[in-house]
Amino acid sequence: MKSTTEARSEKFRARGGMGFISACGLLLAVLSTAAIVMVVPRLAHAMSGMDVSTILIWLAIPVFIVAVVAEIVYLERHGKPYDYRDSATSIAAGLGYQLANVPWALAELAIFAAVSSLVPWRLEGWVAWAVALIGVDLAYYWFHRAHHEIRVFWSVHVVHHSSERFNLTTALRTPWLVVTSLPFLVPLALLGIDGKIIAASYAINLLYQFGIHTEVIDKLWAPVEFVFNTPSHHRVHHGSNTEYLDRNYGGVLIIWDRIFGSFEPEGERVIYGLTKNVDTYNIAKINVREMVAIWQDVKNAAKFSDKLGFLFRGPGWRPQSTLTDTATALE
Repeated sequence: MKSTTEARSEKFRARGGMGFISACGLLLAVLSTAAIVMVVPRLAHAMSGMDVSTILIWLAIPVFIVAVVAEIVYLERHGKPYDYRDSATSIAAGLGYQLANVPWALAELAIFAAVSSLVPWRLEGWVAWAVALIGVDLAYYWFHRAHHEIRVFWSVHVVHHSSERFNLTTALRTPWLVVTSLPFLVPLALLGIDGKIIAASYAINLLYQFGIHTEVIDKLWAPVEFVFNTPSHHRVHHGSNTEYLDRNYGGVLIIWDRIFGSFEPEGERVIYGLTKNVDTYNIAKINVREMVAIWQDVKNAAKFSDKLGFLFRGPGWRPQSTLTDTATALE
């Protein structure tokens, strides 16, 4: 038996009530991205001695607040309950991420500068920005995929997937260990791109993704859905349904998933969260939960190869001996 809220929500979706919202969302995304791409190069030039990426994120906070409030009002007016405690946890995670990222961003810029000094060529102007924006998005795809398919990375990224809700505040649920993106971004410095442009392009990528963490916007115009990561594609990514696991890794562009075979369209209703949920609002516990689990598995593993497996294989990996013992016990 469906609840009154679920029935009302499905009725609203069935009668196409999100068409106008979809159009508004598409327009907002296009205008926002265009504005950011036009403004950031000038901002980077004006603040050449500062970390532009961190500035961009902090400047975006008022926009985040307005958007979150608007989403809450919209959802509650259409009979969808809002979990304020879950959102508070996500916001706390985001604030912790930003505090950790302030000193790290400066260190990251120094590393980019050191790496780029190793090559004699430089990319400048619009060419540097174009290569950086596309290159960062491709790097983000592989960063994101690695953080799902390698357990030691998953122990960091799992924080983002720990919510059983999917709204704009979910985008803010970011881990406090901020250093794991570096190996995936460093190759761009070898192309001769200024580190500030790389960092700003990464910030733009993350800012874009804030808007795709929502159920308010339904599927968009087919060509947009084919090229870009959209709320529909990202709902799939946050699903714990079997067919949705480890799908749709793209940041801004979904074409990487189409190219590399990790794309899945939205079909059945998405069940958000993990295959085994954390059942806590304590963001500190959420940040270390999987790391503690890895430590226990590594400590208890009999073979050195199994210890490595618990670190570098997928999150669900178990030694063959363990699987055999389990199967025997069930017989």
